[in-house]
Amino acid sequence: MMKACVIGWPIAHSLSPALHGYWLKAHGIEGEYTRLAVAPTDLPAALTRLKAEGWRGCNLTIPHKEAALAQLDRVDAAAHRIGAVNTIAVENGKLAGFNTDGFGFLENLRAAVPDFDVKTGPAVVLGAGGAARAIVDALGAAGAPKIRLANRSLDRARALARSLGGAIEPVAWDRRAAALDGAALLVNATSLGMDKNPPLELDLARLPKTALVNDIVYAPLETALLKAAKTRGNQTVDGLGMLLHQGRPGFQLWFGVLPAVTPALRAAVLAAMR
Repeated sequence: MMKACVIGWPIAHSLSPALHGYWLKAHGIEGEYTRLAVAPTDLPAALTRLKAEGWRGCNLTIPHKEAALAQLDRVDAAAHRIGAVNTIAVENGKLAGFNTDGFGFLENLRAAVPDFDVKTGPAVVLGAGGAARAIVDALGAAGAPKIRLANRSLDRARALARSLGGAIEPVAWDRRAAALDGAALLVNATSLGMDKNPPLELDLARLPKTALVNDIVYAPLETALLKAAKTRGNQTVDGLGMLLHQGRPGFQLWFGVLPAVTPALRAAVLAAMR
């Protein structure tokens, strides 16, 4: 049986088994996708076992995305730039690492708003963590003319800009509302607004009503940011689609099929969240 898994610490909350389990059943594939709880100190041994025990590969979640880089035989260009991997494939006894978060982000926007083009104007990204790095990298590769990066630590935003290069403009957190002037896209890539987390405080008055607003938070599915943006007439995209789309390349690597994101899949994963 073809096997893959998601590795994290903790891991019980992961929705990846619901996602990949749905695809396995939908495509009639005799395979298995499970959760593995692996402490940080045990990660090298766990990755070695993937090869020894015939696993096809795994997803990685917190806190392993950066630490795994040193354990891999090959890392793709995007993962190298971002400095983190979320997908590993076993290829001829070697471990290859990928970062599919940027792919998932862009595919989510394209699926939700097919006529949107990131080249049409500046993007504003809030946050400078791992997800933000992947999103900024993807936006740069897709041709965004400018990326205004606002973070609670301006030094961290500056470090990300230096690391990735391109048209990234670090913005102080108290200037985030002003950065919305003329923007074509606003992305919340922080955990602010997530269930049990502090709210995201952001005045949208200067955001053009033609701008697309995306929140990568998916619990709740409609965050306060998305609700406020929708009320004033902006198109909005929730964060669940990014989770679903980022899983597609890994599934193809392990099981040989590039799956689709469908309303039925979305409903299945939402049911697993409850």
